[in-house]
Amino acid sequence: MAFLGSIGFDFTEQMKASRQHTAITWLGLLLGLVILLGLGQLIRFRIDLTEDQRYSLHEATEAVLDSLREDIHVEILLSGEDLPAGMRRLQRSIEEQVRTFDAYSDRKISFSYFDPLSLAEEEQEEFILQLADYGINPTTLFVNQAAGQQTKLIFPGILIYSEEFETGALVLKGEKGMGEEQILNQSIENLEFELSNAIRKLTRSDMGALAMIIGHEEMKEDDGYGLVEALDGDFEIFKVPLEQARTVQDLVNFKIIFIQGPQQAYSEREIYLLDQYVMQGGNLVILSDGVQVDVREAGGEGTLAMPYENGLENLLFKYGVRINKDLIQDLNFGYFPVMGGNFGDQEQLVPLPWPFYIQSTRMYPHPITKGLDLIYLRFASSLDTVLAPGVKKTPLFFTSDLSRILTAPVRVAFSDMQREPDIAQFPMQNLPLAYLLEGEFTSLYKNRFLPEGFEQSEFKESGKGKVVVIGDGELFQSQSDFQSGRPLNLGEDPFNQNIYANRLLLRNLAQYLDNPEGIIASRTRSFQIRPLNRVKISQERTKWQLINVGLPVVFLLLFGGAVAAIRRKKYSR
Repeated sequence: MAFLGSIGFDFTEQMKASRQHTAITWLGLLLGLVILLGLGQLIRFRIDLTEDQRYSLHEATEAVLDSLREDIHVEILLSGEDLPAGMRRLQRSIEEQVRTFDAYSDRKISFSYFDPLSLAEEEQEEFILQLADYGINPTTLFVNQAAGQQTKLIFPGILIYSEEFETGALVLKGEKGMGEEQILNQSIENLEFELSNAIRKLTRSDMGALAMIIGHEEMKEDDGYGLVEALDGDFEIFKVPLEQARTVQDLVNFKIIFIQGPQQAYSEREIYLLDQYVMQGGNLVILSDGVQVDVREAGGEGTLAMPYENGLENLLFKYGVRINKDLIQDLNFGYFPVMGGNFGDQEQLVPLPWPFYIQSTRMYPHPITKGLDLIYLRFASSLDTVLAPGVKKTPLFFTSDLSRILTAPVRVAFSDMQREPDIAQFPMQNLPLAYLLEGEFTSLYKNRFLPEGFEQSEFKESGKGKVVVIGDGELFQSQSDFQSGRPLNLGEDPFNQNIYANRLLLRNLAQYLDNPEGIIASRTRSFQIRPLNRVKISQERTKWQLINVGLPVVFLLLFGGAVAAIRRKKYSR
């Protein structure tokens, strides 16, 4: 009996020790969890294990978030429960991007959803006009419902608020000709840029200076309105008469210098100042026509577009690009309004195809042009590259597969619109319409006499700058409303109500030239599209349903049975 009592005592002691050990284990786990939670509040970190780094941010974006001094709120306008699958994917991606920004920022970045169509009719109209100022225009979707296919109006954009200011951005963007999946994927790729750029505009206190050169009949069409309106809030813009600049030091404080469609020749002294501005690391944008066209004389027998010189030819040739004395025609054309007789007592405007007006849809995958829609050019000249050691030449956008070049003098007549174009006469394709030049430039005045009034000791024979050359002097000039005569926003067509991507092109270009390593660099991100094989899904639906639904249940039953067997074997002793 004493022996059995000692056995019972030993068993009781073992049970107590086992319980104590279990309690200590749970207490240790609980204490470790508390410590981890405490460290999580003190030390914030994220590990992105995705192949394409979807949840990581560009260092320039992180710098923007580090500069935040107050909480901000993001209002997602893409809302609704009955959105198609692609739009729900974009909706989730916007939310995920905002959460990622919040995780990286020391300030709170919150979000909510808002449907502009939920407002009363009067408020709704005013709100939609306000969204248009931010470039957020409604998009019509076709949604399959039980009652049949329905149309739905959505606003694929975001609004961002701080305590004092607000701004907005359109997030659904793609190139013409892309499929729906490609447009959605490209929009998701650009979410980081769109969101960080909007935050930067909301919080930016210092703005760089930008110069528009005047004095040679530049910007005759809109007097610079299109450029000023597009870059308002990003740069301080000044009109600078180049003839009044005494030294290159009068120009070096400008982040970018624009020359738009000069009609008169530049003097040797002015060309020297532009050259030395580039040698000092400046950013020069030249939009120049190879020929002069007066479209007002295109009626009747028409007019001739004649070549002319503006004095910039040798400078551009030295830098590696030549604007040719010709005009490009493209069968991916725009339309020109021509008087087509009267209807009652009213003159009627008739749109006729005009191959001199080019709708460019081919974009080079560069931060400036990636994802842009149609770019509209009027009377563009072709560009050729020439040898310029040390200079990298990047074409930015192109003509279509059906183009041709007409060497000056070129006949320009409205009567030519009445004839069907012969496709066989348009054998050229993908003609470059703009070049970005980067690298080590050599001065035009190396081994030459300097213009009078400049010292050799201040001369730089080479330097690292950036130059953009476009063979259309009107690309960044806005058109005017037919009825009121007021200038329209850059990219708006007064006749067919289209909105082209010229405004976005200008803004991307200015951001890249100002800081190529800044947030504009995030536009180079790319995510791999992994579409599902619909045929395979149809054939193997049952098999994968059993695997996805049945296999986890079987695994849990086996695991539970194994645990029960182990416990039974352990405690049955």
